[in-house]
Amino acid sequence: MTAIDVPLTTSRPDSGPSRGSTTHISQCTLCEAHCGLHVTVTDGQVTRIEGNPDDVLSHGYICPKATAMGGLHHDPDRVRTPLRRVGDRFEPIGWDAAFAEIGQRLRAVRARTGTNSLGMYLGNPAAHSSGAAYGFLLSRALRTPNFFTASSIDQMPHEFAAWKVFGSNALIPVTDIDRTQRLVILGANPAVSNGSLSIMPGAKRRIRAIRERGGTVVVVDPRRTETARLADQHVAVRPGGDLFLLLGMLHVLLAEKLCDTRAIAAQTTGIAELADLIADATPEAMAPRAGVSAETIRTLAREHAAAESAAIYARIGICQQPTGTLVSWLVMVLNTVTGNLDRAGGTMFTTPVADVPRLAKRIPFRPGRYTDRSGRYGSFRSELPAVVMADEILSPGPGQIRAMITYAGNPVSSIPQRGRLDEALASLDLYVAVDMYVTETTRHADFILPPVSPLERDDVSLLTPVFQVRNTVRYQHRSFDPPSSGLEDWEILTRLALELLPRPLRSLPGPLRSRLVSAINPLRLAALAVATGPHGRLRKGRNGITMRQIRSSPGGVDLGPLRPRLREVIATEDRRVHLAPTEFVAAARAHLRDADRGVSDGYDLQLIGRRQLRSNNSWLHNVPSMTGGSNRCTALMHPDDAASRGLVDGDTVCVSSAVGSIEVPLDITTDIRPGTIAIPHGWGHRDTGWRHARTLAGANVNALHDPDLVDAFTGTAAVNGTWVSVTPAG
Repeated sequence: MTAIDVPLTTSRPDSGPSRGSTTHISQCTLCEAHCGLHVTVTDGQVTRIEGNPDDVLSHGYICPKATAMGGLHHDPDRVRTPLRRVGDRFEPIGWDAAFAEIGQRLRAVRARTGTNSLGMYLGNPAAHSSGAAYGFLLSRALRTPNFFTASSIDQMPHEFAAWKVFGSNALIPVTDIDRTQRLVILGANPAVSNGSLSIMPGAKRRIRAIRERGGTVVVVDPRRTETARLADQHVAVRPGGDLFLLLGMLHVLLAEKLCDTRAIAAQTTGIAELADLIADATPEAMAPRAGVSAETIRTLAREHAAAESAAIYARIGICQQPTGTLVSWLVMVLNTVTGNLDRAGGTMFTTPVADVPRLAKRIPFRPGRYTDRSGRYGSFRSELPAVVMADEILSPGPGQIRAMITYAGNPVSSIPQRGRLDEALASLDLYVAVDMYVTETTRHADFILPPVSPLERDDVSLLTPVFQVRNTVRYQHRSFDPPSSGLEDWEILTRLALELLPRPLRSLPGPLRSRLVSAINPLRLAALAVATGPHGRLRKGRNGITMRQIRSSPGGVDLGPLRPRLREVIATEDRRVHLAPTEFVAAARAHLRDADRGVSDGYDLQLIGRRQLRSNNSWLHNVPSMTGGSNRCTALMHPDDAASRGLVDGDTVCVSSAVGSIEVPLDITTDIRPGTIAIPHGWGHRDTGWRHARTLAGANVNALHDPDLVDAFTGTAAVNGTWVSVTPAG
């Protein structure tokens, strides 16, 4: 038998007391970490979820979100059959009838108003399965410039900086946390998130291990986060002050000749331009704008240069501000000039089974090939920023979106859009949602096409290993047989794409069409990727791994630690790291020249987001066990700020900005910097199919953020640092 012909389920008898129980080896797909699970099923019900101690990346660790996998699977509010809108309610419809009607209506819109009148939004959860590739396949079948993803809400600055510095948006260096002696965490909270773009399940253990081996951990964040509580030092930077902190550190490194001159000479261009840029960016000049002392800036730079190995890891907190791309760039610069790029314990590139880092330089990539209709935003990675989606639907004229498909996202809740996206989605000629729930977004759909539960599918992720802190490959086994009428997300997306093909191809007989769809099954594609990849049989002969081996391994296959490979993957034309892209240097110079605004138009506090351990965007708020205790929508405020406003803990406060206001309860804590408040996103569920979630207190923080305030290079929503005022409610 070939690897793809062996049975697609793996289970073992449960060692516990329940008679008739079976424990399946699976993974939690609610975030990038994909922690390994043992899922025990008794009489058709999930009765226990535990960490898989054999998992080669998570080593038995799970967070509370993983225990909600059973709640999601059994949730009575989860949509289990295709739905079609009839008046103001939904009615069931068969799959074939749904695809036929959707196809006819999509083609009619395209014929009437042109290809550019179609649009698609791909949400964050799509990247946690093989579905992402099929989402991009569907976007290509739509042949529209109006493609949007959650990347322009949370990570595009990293990708844009990587493209300019290393030549490819896929070359985002990964933090080698398991071997570093110094870790500086900037705008990230891996103790809660378990890492993103540096995927590190069990991050708490890994952070403690740094300190146990004599290393140092520093967290730079306006809030004393869960990660900061594990660290040696917490630096409470001002929201938006990261740019000036890093420029000040770079000044010290160059002025005091602390850089690794050998690495700079061997790998890079642009050091002279950097020296000119930061000539006047002394720690004393940068300290007021960073919100930290000059001595702190100086010490951070010196200790980073002196460490045996060191890495700065930055994530979503720095992406969601107007200088997100510049901060991402400077993180790459600092890691490089101190000799910590492509070095064990520094930042490195993975060697995954599907060698995306190496292949990326062969993929045609034309940023700015087109713009939104206003001309303000250029395309990047063949997509436009999500903040323009409402305008592209509502603004009349050629190219106005009239039909929309969303896949696994809730943009009404998750992006700043001044409340206009409700109106926009309701105005469409056709809206199709591929989703398991009736959400704030999908309630407007004409059709809801639900994929099977994550526990009802087998998968091998080829995307997440690109950003793991160790080279591994793992198999996700299903815990339940899918219903006979159920479809996986990749099947739904493929069937939608087929409806957009020329008539002879979309009119293929049913059996032939089924064989065509089956031919691009993600497990078949994964088997091909494994065989042809750097660890596969076609490259390594008998020592190469196979899909059979991956599937039969109780916790996946460990492919070893990250290794130096910059020379293999660098994609710039001169094969050198570009430290000083012209447009980055010019933008940084402008920020250094411009005066600091300070308090903005009567709004005297800066708003930041916060990640919660049992929350994953809006997904888990319909699982009661995930919404109690501290996992609530509240505003965190420093005692000094509360006292000056006459507020006490537990008060309901009105938080207002230039574009909107919300009311939330107040939590007073010294864990947040004075002048700053923090409110989590993903709350405020109203008029949805979530019977539990819509009873919860909370509000949508995106009502406070201006969609016109974005990262200058990517259009990523700048939701960290919004100026607000806080007053008693009522």
